[in-house]
Amino acid sequence: MNATPEFDRRMLEALVCPHTHAVLVYDPDAQELISRNAGLAYPVRNGIPVMLLDEARKLDD
Repeated sequence: MNATPEFDRRMLEALVCPHTHAVLVYDPDAQELISRNAGLAYPVRNGIPVMLLDEARKLDD
């Protein structure tokens, strides 16, 4: 059974949104880091946050 590596929540202390430099919130169900200020969600793949604007999903209002 292949389990997906879990995101280390301690990384939230060091990570900020690359667009706004605001604090991020982790959504474990969606495996995303949410930047409410930017209205973007950055994916977490295999436990690694992908902090690229090109990879971010726009949040629905």
